[in-house]
Amino acid sequence: MVVTTTRRTRRSFWLDPRFVIGLGLVIGSVAGVSALVSAADRTTVVFAARAPLSLGDTVRASDLTATKVRLGPVGDLYLASGQLPADGVVVTRAIAAGELIPLSAVGSAAEPGQTRVVVTVSGVLAASVGPGSVVDVWAATEVDSGQFGPPAVLVDSATVVRLVDSKALVARDIVSVEVQVPRQEIAAVLESLANGDVISIVPVSTPVGR
Repeated sequence: MVVTTTRRTRRSFWLDPRFVIGLGLVIGSVAGVSALVSAADRTTVVFAARAPLSLGDTVRASDLTATKVRLGPVGDLYLASGQLPADGVVVTRAIAAGELIPLSAVGSAAEPGQTRVVVTVSGVLAASVGPGSVVDVWAATEVDSGQFGPPAVLVDSATVVRLVDSKALVARDIVSVEVQVPRQEIAAVLESLANGDVISIVPVSTPVGR
């Protein structure tokens, strides 16, 4: 009886570089898609205004609503819950109800450096002047009876808080405007008002949407 032994020759596996490159591309593609989906699902908790906020308002957490939103890389531009001080922040421009609070629209409540004053303006206001507008305040001093010197800028880049109701005014060509100005400028404004200078305001810029 003859026993036949069959030898099985093991075939060696030859690593093809094209296989390695293709595998790397597949892994990289899967990892990239996974990272993209993860970033898209990432939310940031930022504050939104419960009600319209005016320039100079001091707001605290109770005045705001914490909202989860997908902002991506611009999330750092908005006021997050961990950034709100206990004493609140001061609004530096008008913010609409429901609007997310940009960090550029709030300042420190401890040192706002701003104050408000009402100035009486002669003549008709420009149509673009309204709450949130940035204006230059000009003043002309009376040098003789009924004669005024050349006007000069009293305060530059003041912000309009509100227009006083014209129905309460006697003269139709006189308008009172509440403006926010730096504290260091308030003495000059009050002096000009006390001297009876003619005040004018010239718009520099207007808020978006006006």
